[in-house]
Amino acid sequence: MPETTPRGLTRLAFGGDYNPEQWPESVWQEDVRLMREAGVTMVSVGIFSWALLEPSPGRHDFGWLDRLLDLLHEHGVRVDLGTPTAVPPAWFYRAHPDALPVTREGVRYEFGSRAAICHSNADYRAAAAAITTKLAERYGDHPALAMWHVHNEYGVPVSACYCDSCAAHFRRWLAATYGTVDAVNEAWGTAFWGQRYEDLDQINPPRLTPAAVNPGQALDYKRFADATMRENFVTERDILHRLSPGVPVTTNFMTALSQCDSVDYWAWGREVDIVTNDHYLITDGRRTHVNLAMAADLTRSVAGGAPWLLLEHSTSGVNWQPRNPAKAPGQMARNSLTHVARGSEGAMFFQWRQSRRGAEKFHSAMVPHGGTDTRVWREVVELGAAVGALSEIRGTRTEADVAVLWDWHSWWAQNLDWRPSVDHDARERADAFYEALYDRHLTVDFAHPEADLSRYPLVVVPALYLMTEAAGNNLKAYVENGGTLVVSCFSGIVDEHDAVHEGAYPGPLRDVLGLTVEEFSPLLPGERVSVTGPDGSELGADVWTEFVVPRGAETVLTYADGLTAGRPAVTRHRLGEGTAWYVSTRLGADGLDALLGWAVEDARFAPRADLPRDVEVVRRTGESGTYLFAVNHTGSEAKVPLEAQGTELLTGERAAGRLAVPAGAVRVVRLDG
Repeated sequence: MPETTPRGLTRLAFGGDYNPEQWPESVWQEDVRLMREAGVTMVSVGIFSWALLEPSPGRHDFGWLDRLLDLLHEHGVRVDLGTPTAVPPAWFYRAHPDALPVTREGVRYEFGSRAAICHSNADYRAAAAAITTKLAERYGDHPALAMWHVHNEYGVPVSACYCDSCAAHFRRWLAATYGTVDAVNEAWGTAFWGQRYEDLDQINPPRLTPAAVNPGQALDYKRFADATMRENFVTERDILHRLSPGVPVTTNFMTALSQCDSVDYWAWGREVDIVTNDHYLITDGRRTHVNLAMAADLTRSVAGGAPWLLLEHSTSGVNWQPRNPAKAPGQMARNSLTHVARGSEGAMFFQWRQSRRGAEKFHSAMVPHGGTDTRVWREVVELGAAVGALSEIRGTRTEADVAVLWDWHSWWAQNLDWRPSVDHDARERADAFYEALYDRHLTVDFAHPEADLSRYPLVVVPALYLMTEAAGNNLKAYVENGGTLVVSCFSGIVDEHDAVHEGAYPGPLRDVLGLTVEEFSPLLPGERVSVTGPDGSELGADVWTEFVVPRGAETVLTYADGLTAGRPAVTRHRLGEGTAWYVSTRLGADGLDALLGWAVEDARFAPRADLPRDVEVVRRTGESGTYLFAVNHTGSEAKVPLEAQGTELLTGERAAGRLAVPAGAVRVVRLDG
């Protein structure tokens, strides 16, 4: 069996993408010297090197890579070796222009960027398998090899192709998934608008149509595109497993909901030996450290709670947003160690040395254009020492307090055409609920709706438009057995084929919530409503309201105005040993905080420490001990209470009582006992 940690790596991973082919070999010696100075333990190599490794069909040049891997091994740097299958060479596309993907509108992309790939194309699949085989045969037992890195960021920038090859592949996928055309017709509801098919050969991808395309077909095509990329990953993975036994294989995810929406990471997490992730701060006016924490928690959850690895993030600004601010002094270390607190086994960057040419020449790097006499380099060296000081936490697991349910298939379905309101967004609700939990200093696991939830006292459902009967039964059993459930509006509406569940909304959630919903009543832009409690307290809401009919649930908050005035806005239902809450509108931050406060009381949480806003406290626990991470995102020193004495690993000082965490700093305490 392959290992689930990088082979031969005895410390936390620290380093980044290394692209020495952009530089003369005279620079390589300087690079490895600087790597030792910075405390680099691993680099990613070869991810974009297909054109150099195979400059013409069947003619390979491995000499430069031989010399590079030997040099890295000589200097004690482990290698995450890429298969370069995200960037087929120009000669490949000249020979196989049909391997370039086609948009839904029928436009074929051109060569000149990256990851322009039709994943159904047989010639691409053969060429990818061939170069992967050559690499595995040559480097499968190289002493520097720590793990294999297949492809790069599947799903970005292209996930779905709509060409004729994909159409044929889609029909084969439908045959394997449904068996018969009658089963497809039933799943998609093709009786509507006269869309019935008599043969699978009549079915094409959901290309451009004059009105909304069949939603069942569109949802299945998203599943097909994701599964097709995963097929290609598995093909490469299996070659590497066969020819390089015992070496783990990964591919870099982009789990943040702000960065990739086309990949079902629950499915992908089951296929990799090590879950790895790339994360970049999105400059959209939000608190970027909350998005970072959320992405780290989601990545850890995709890994089943096991340690994972941050394979890419940035030392400072990136280059691909409209505005790319630099990171403030200390922010790089704070970002990196937050990922470590939430389960990462290190901190890797894109990239080692900043490129002089190409599309990403303004993307920050560990060695900037200004060289070693720069703030970024000095902070890189300081961070390398800090990461080195934390190596004893390897293998420990992050402790979570609550679970948030998330399903990529539901997100895909809710984003299809012709929903009640374009303003009701699944990602926005997930972000909002996560931020409210974060501000209560609760550490979150994400979970699939059909997963075992029994260990969580509180489960939150921010957006689950698509819900299977099995998921509904799972949530009902969870509450009956003593759990506390919070469900947000427009959840439980359709089944796995985007068909509305039979009977009243919200389908499989009716019994557990103790209510039905007669009708949705979305609000127009700028419209707001007030919801009030029995004590006269008032909270604001917008975007969405519903006509809720309690059927066992008690009303906690009532709509004060609008079409739904006098109707329940927030309800509470006791079922068995537990409680289920339902919020039928889009509450603001104050409303979500109040709602979660009530739910936390029902879940019988122990009182939380009185911590300042934007100070994170997260624990990792394992055989080596219990480690408390305190991350201060504020501009003032924070005092964090400790339940036991311990040793602060970054300074070596003893800690007891209340831990002082300087402004913008991180402290990590190994607790005694």
